[in-house]
Amino acid sequence: MILNALVRYYEDLAQQGTLSPQGWVRTKVSFALNLSPSGELLGLIPLMQEVQRGKKTVEIPQEFNLPQPVKRTVGIASNFLWDNATYLLGLDSKGRPQRTLDCFSNCRELHIRLLDPVDSPAARAVKAFFFNWQPECIAGHPALAPYLEELSKGGNLIFLVDGMEFAHDDPDIRRAWDRTLTSDGDAPVLRCLVTGEQAPIARLHPSIKGVKGGQPTGTSLVSFNAPSFESYGHEQGLNAPVGEYAAFAYTAALNYLVADSAHCKQIGEMTVVYWAQGADPSYQDAFSGAFDPSSSAVDDALLDGLFTKIAGGRAPNLEALERLDMSTPFYILGLAPNASRLSVRFFLRGEFGGFLRNLKAHYDRLDIARAPYERAYLSAFALLREVVNPNAREKNPPGPMSSSLLRAILTDTYYPQSLVNGVMLRIRAEQDNDEKHIRKISRGRAAILKAWLLKNKPNLSAKEALTVSLNESCNSLPYVLGRIFSVLESVQKKANPKLNATIKDRYFNSASTTPATVFPVLLRLSNAHIHKLRGKKADEYENRLGSLMNRIEMNEHPYPARLTLEEQGIFILGYYHQTQVLKNETEDVENG
Repeated sequence: MILNALVRYYEDLAQQGTLSPQGWVRTKVSFALNLSPSGELLGLIPLMQEVQRGKKTVEIPQEFNLPQPVKRTVGIASNFLWDNATYLLGLDSKGRPQRTLDCFSNCRELHIRLLDPVDSPAARAVKAFFFNWQPECIAGHPALAPYLEELSKGGNLIFLVDGMEFAHDDPDIRRAWDRTLTSDGDAPVLRCLVTGEQAPIARLHPSIKGVKGGQPTGTSLVSFNAPSFESYGHEQGLNAPVGEYAAFAYTAALNYLVADSAHCKQIGEMTVVYWAQGADPSYQDAFSGAFDPSSSAVDDALLDGLFTKIAGGRAPNLEALERLDMSTPFYILGLAPNASRLSVRFFLRGEFGGFLRNLKAHYDRLDIARAPYERAYLSAFALLREVVNPNAREKNPPGPMSSSLLRAILTDTYYPQSLVNGVMLRIRAEQDNDEKHIRKISRGRAAILKAWLLKNKPNLSAKEALTVSLNESCNSLPYVLGRIFSVLESVQKKANPKLNATIKDRYFNSASTTPATVFPVLLRLSNAHIHKLRGKKADEYENRLGSLMNRIEMNEHPYPARLTLEEQGIFILGYYHQTQVLKNETEDVENG
């Protein structure tokens, strides 16, 4: 269960001191209102801090542990001990004076009510401030005048008493706030579906912030906001009773995961987070490297060592990974925005080592001949880019395809047919374009077809074609035809180096689907190209073509009328393997 796993993760983080206790959250604050012991506003203290962002130094708000915020919709509700200037000072920044006064009044009432039984110096100062402050004094107040423009932008403010103590750090005030978390008699007490205990039920759950495409103010993971979603008249949180503690804990954990840029991956429109039971970040580090090998922070040699460890070996330079227990429970959650809620694309639970073994099997299937400068491992996002139209405005792959592919990779199940269909569509639609770095038959597309045939077609008769590099002994007819097409293209390029379009641009699609209609024409054209070359190079091409032609002429029908989708994939692999060999031979000659 997702919520149960997130609550356990919160408790692990809270035990480490990483996350705040219930009722308190890390919040960004821009200014502090410095109050005298009698509640007079002495000044406004900026709390911005300088950080390095690339080559620039920027100012960002500081973070403080503050009382948990209220969940705002369209109503008026103030936070305790912190908020924006509209609530704490009555600053009208949107031309809505009556609403601004209502916000300040709500804030004043909240603080006076909660602090009434508290008699500490900090509590007396805050109460006195709300008793005496008049919003109409803002424009002429010397402490606020220099900052009015910045305050209008909506940054958060907190209270500082006599320049020495923040109000939220006062022990008596903290105890008063903590008491409010358990003293709300309005919440019905039911059995919590997450903890299994009788507990006050959360009517509204805290929001999840930071999910790409979600609402800027936060999005709900669990919510019921229309009668059509309710059961037996149970409204909002009562429809699926989750205790206030569990609601706080799972949202705190999920917000922490989404905000952790080092361990939160964006795959198209989907946000993927992952964690290990026990909250040891070493497991996330290792999984990040294996899951996203294209990252500049991940070295291929490190991944080789990690996968060696998974297989039971001992790789050098892996001291940081030696203590990882492969049987540790591990969780992976894929989220996508969906109107006012988050959509769960998938939730996977299993052993840490099991997920890594599935990733290793996936990368083994993808392994195919490549250029020396290319990385050894192809990430999931790199595969999904292969099905996106490079000229489209929206570069994200379809959401369902992304989630289906990740689920297949992580659970070692069949690849989605939509991925292969997308690859074939792009191959048929595109032409090579050096300026835009477009390759009709790219390494990624060839790797996808190879992995798909290995995993989804276990009974394929032409298994010998599914190798990393060229298999000279493979006599599969589609494979050999793909190799012949590659040689014919190379002959044409050598004979006519300034051509704008080759036979691949004009004939590849039909050659890979209906060879009988195209190959006789291509072979007649190749005779003129070879004749134009003459000399040793012409002899080499003639011998290579002759050897390949001998293989297909042994078949009763050397040029099939139509190739199936699987045979088209084998044809493309034959073409890709042969092209890589020819390219390497050319580079060897040019280098010397």
